[in-house]
Order: sequence, then structure tokens, then C-alpha cells
Amino acid sequence: MATQAETFADARKYMVDSQIRPNRVTDPRVLAAMRSLPREQFLPPGVQALAYADEDVPLGNGRFLMEPMVFARLLQAASLASEERVLVVGAGTGYGAAVLAACGCRVTALEEDPGLLAMAAAILPVHAPGVRLVSGPLSAGWASQGPYDLILVEGAVPEIPAALAGQTHRETGRIMTVIATSDRTTRAVIAEATPAGLGISPLFDCATPVIPSFRKAPAFAF
Repeated sequence: MATQAETFADARKYMVDSQIRPNRVTDPRVLAAMRSLPREQFLPPGVQALAYADEDVPLGNGRFLMEPMVFARLLQAASLASEERVLVVGAGTGYGAAVLAACGCRVTALEEDPGLLAMAAAILPVHAPGVRLVSGPLSAGWASQGPYDLILVEGAVPEIPAALAGQTHRETGRIMTVIATSDRTTRAVIAEATPAGLGISPLFDCATPVIPSFRKAPAFAF
């Protein structure tokens, strides 16, 4: 009878072979990282069985671990380069940051939720000890380690905050995120540095939940 670790390892391989590779993800670093990192260990015990499902996994307080396919396609579109300086906004429990570190990036992981920070602080030293974990408001970014070659927002946002745009490298900077175009529709985008500011290009439609702290307050109507 297979052990739980063996069952998770088989599910991890199946995730890569059935969800990631068929969706035009070819970067060998991304595939290797997602095949090796134990995604289940980055989840609360009650939802570890969903670690390799083709869906966003709830982490609590309205936060989610991004769907594997959406996450992998964002990294594929980012055209990662070794030693790039990366900021992960809404890093949650640290899975995305760990994948980027395994791809050879220098990663700062920003989180504001105390519970998620505690989980990330426990698991990142085991699987990605080079990741710098920091705490602060997500929309403010983390300017002290910038400018960044890449900023990854792990969740949907109504718009890209100006603070994040200002922390991208003027020549190499890009932001990978998901824009909430309506209450039910979200679209993955890449925002790249141009002389006139960030140029945003759509990548693909998805169904990524909005990060709660980025939600716009309802406007008062007379």
C-alpha cells in the first residue's frame, strides 16, 4: 500500500503532466520545481488533499493558493532569467516564492495575513531558505529591496497599484498578475516597463479570486 508521501508524489507528477505541460508551459525550471516541491506542505492540514487539484485552494480569510495551471502559465509568460530580483505580493504560505527560488530567482515574499505569515515562516526555511519573507500591506509593495525585475501578484486585483508599478525596474521590469475585469471574470496579464509607463497586455482568461485587501470599497450612491 502506498504511503501518503508516495500518494502525494504521484499526484504531483500527474499535476505537471496533465495540467501544466498540456497548457503550453515548457520552461524546464518551472516544470522541475513544480514536480519536486511538496505543494501539500504549503497548505493547512484540512485542505492538503486538494493540493494537486485543478482549482484554487482556500487558505482561510478569503485567501487562496493559486490554481496550478494559472500560476505556471504566469511564470511561463514571465520569461524568467537566472538571478532576477523578484517580489511576490500576496505570497500566502510561500509556495509561489519557493517555486521562483527553485528557478534561480532572488525572491522577496510579501504577506500581510498573520496566519499565512506564520505558515510561510515555518515552511520556507525547509524548502526555500533563500527567500526573504517580509510583512506589510500588499498594495504598498516592498520598496527597500527594489527595483524588481519581476513582481508576481498571487491573486486577482481590480487594478495594478501605483506603488507596485513604481517598484519595477525601468528596463527589465514586468508585473505578472490577474486583473478582475468584473465580479465573475478575471484575466491574466503581463505589465511591462515602457518609456511611457507600464504597458499591459492580456494573456488568458481565468477564474482567480480577488485578494480581499485589494477589493475596492463600495461607492456610496445617492
